[in-house]
This record gives sequence, C-alpha cells and structure tokens, in this order.
Amino acid sequence: MKKKKIGLLPKIVIAIALGIACGLFFPGWLVRIFLTINGLFSNFLGFIIPLLILGLVAPGIADLGKGAGRLLLITALLAYGFTLFSGFFTYFASDLSYPWLLKDAELQPLETAAVEPLAPYFTVMMPPLMDVMTSLVLAFTLGLGMSVINGATLKGAMEDFKDIINKVITGVIIPLLPLYIFGIFLNISNSGQVSGVLGVFVKIIVMIFFLTIVLLFIQFFIAGIVSKKNPFRLFRNMLPAYMTALGTQSSAATIPVTLEQTIRNGVNRELAAFVIPLCATIHLSGSTMKIVACAMAIMLMSGMPISFGVMAGFICMLGIAMVAAPGVPGGAIMAALGLLQSMLGFDETAQGLMIALYIAMDSFGTACNVTGDGAIAVIMDRINKKSRHTGTRDELEEVVVVE
Repeated sequence: MKKKKIGLLPKIVIAIALGIACGLFFPGWLVRIFLTINGLFSNFLGFIIPLLILGLVAPGIADLGKGAGRLLLITALLAYGFTLFSGFFTYFASDLSYPWLLKDAELQPLETAAVEPLAPYFTVMMPPLMDVMTSLVLAFTLGLGMSVINGATLKGAMEDFKDIINKVITGVIIPLLPLYIFGIFLNISNSGQVSGVLGVFVKIIVMIFFLTIVLLFIQFFIAGIVSKKNPFRLFRNMLPAYMTALGTQSSAATIPVTLEQTIRNGVNRELAAFVIPLCATIHLSGSTMKIVACAMAIMLMSGMPISFGVMAGFICMLGIAMVAAPGVPGGAIMAALGLLQSMLGFDETAQGLMIALYIAMDSFGTACNVTGDGAIAVIMDRINKKSRHTGTRDELEEVVVVE
C-alpha cells in the first residue's frame, strides 16, 4: 500500500499551530536556532527570486508566440484584462471594508514588542545577481524576443533553466516552507502578537471566499451579455470544475473537467481545446485577488502606507510576473514575493505571513481561476463566431494541431 502523503496546506496549518504553541514555552536559545534557519532561508529566497522570475516568466511569454497570432492575442488580452479587473476590484473592496473589518488589528514591529526580541546566531549574506525589476525587464525582453525569432537554441536553454527553477521550488523551497512558517509564528508567538494575527487570518479568508464568488458572477454576467446566454446557467455548468479545483488545488489537473464543462456551455470543441489550457497558465484572477487582499491587510496591520498609485503598478506587474507560475506548486506567491519586496517594501515577517495566508486559501484562488477560464472561453467563442475572416478559422486549426 502506498503511503498517503500530507498535502502542503495541512503541513502549513500544523506548522502554524506548532509555532504558536512552542513560542509560549521554548527557551530563548532554542528560538534563536529557528530564527537562524529562517534567516538563511529568507536570504536564499532573496537570491533565488530574480532567477525564479526570469526562469518562469521568459519561457511563459515565449510560449505565447506559438500558434495563432490573432486568436492568441485576443485570448491573452482578455485573460490579462480579467486579471487586472480582479486586482482593482479587490483593491477597492479591501479599501472600503478593511478600515472597519480590521480596525483593531495591529502588527507592531518585533523590535517594539513587549518581549525583548531575539536575534539569529549568525547570518549568511546571499546577494542576488540582479534586482527584481531588472529580472522582470530581462524576462519580458527575452520572452518577446524568443517568440519573434523562434530561436531554438536560446529557447531550449531557457526551458532547461525553467526546469532547474521548478526543481528548486518543488525540491527545496516548498519542502522547507512549513519549517519557515513555523519559525515565523514561533517568533510572533514569542513576541506576544499571535492572537491579533490569527484573528485577521480568519477575517481575510472569509472575505476572500465571498469576493471570489462575487467576481465569478461578474465574469459570467459579462460572458452572458456577450454570448446572449443565461449567465446563471453558464456558471452552474462550471460548478464541477470549481469543485474539482477546490479538491486538487491545481489548474492543470482540473483542465479535463474545465474543458468538458466549457463544451457543455456551447463552446466550440476545438476553440475550447485551445482556450482552456492556455488560460490555465495566463488567467490569474483568483491568485491576484488573494495576493492583493492579503498584501493590503498586512500593510494595514503594519502601519504601512497604502497608495493607489503604488498598488496600481503592483497589480499591473503582478499579472505579468505570475505568467506560467500556476504550473508550479506555490509558484504564484513565489513569483509575487519579489514584487512584494521591491514595490511594497515587505520584510521577512510580512513575506512569511503572505505565504501562510496565500497557501491557506490556495484552493479558493485556483477554483476562481479555472471557473473564470470558462467565462473567457464563452466570450472567445462568440468573438470567433462573429469574425468572418477565414484567417481566424485557419489560425484555430493551426493552434489545435500545435496543441
């Protein structure tokens, strides 16, 4: 009999619980050991994040150059538009609700906590090869260049580099995340701030679940208007995909169900076979919603200024930085860490809280992503039917062959 593996979410929950409990009685010397481990892991994250962005984003953008130009461009723009709408919708919803929802929540810097803060025994500096913005610009330039010239040599090298990054994420970062989260909550518990953090966790999880349902209704309402179909019926047909994504927590694993339910909504089978796998990679409404909502909550708790201009830039960059990240467990939040650090000024504690919050709601975001893919497919089916250009049909046939 095969041993049943414990998923990442249960491991994170266990790590949080153990961190809180152990922080109440662990002696200072033992806490400092875990703080040292956290410091090493955090510095490694800082080193790997620019490489992670380069390794995920550049091949992801290059892959968009495959197949049909016009059909691909419209689908990509529509997916990015839905992602941006999700980000700004979440920003305004959080901006309106957080002042009263989190009015008593406050995360003081650990240096000002009632208990004398502890420090790691030692640190090892791991300066990154480039900063996050340089990595993003380089990834964008290389990705677009590879999609234009169709160069096999560079593309092959970047695919190999992407495989290395994926191995680092799945073989090093993801397995060590529970230990990292344990250290974060051990330190928070030791400083006496854990009750406020847990209260905020529960409120944010409930709020984001509600927002994902509202967002999906908006997306299918738009799809219903464009296709002249009943939006509630369209949404109801996609519920099996939603429930499957809740269980699998994977956009890729849910593709067969998403595809079948999309066809049941009257979408052309060949078009659905193109749009659904593509959107599983580039449509990130649910992931964007989680990251924006969690980031604003942590910023509010920490007393950090929340500027619309900064958040707008963050949301726009987030939709690009997470391209192809859903194919990697925890890839979306890993790709976002660089932006959280460089654009929003998140420190180690804030990043640890972001990871814990994001993974706690991973299934909600994935379910929102894949269900919204069905709405995009319905819109694309209507656009394809209205087009009288034979080039569009030729492009569709070409894409199906490529896929």
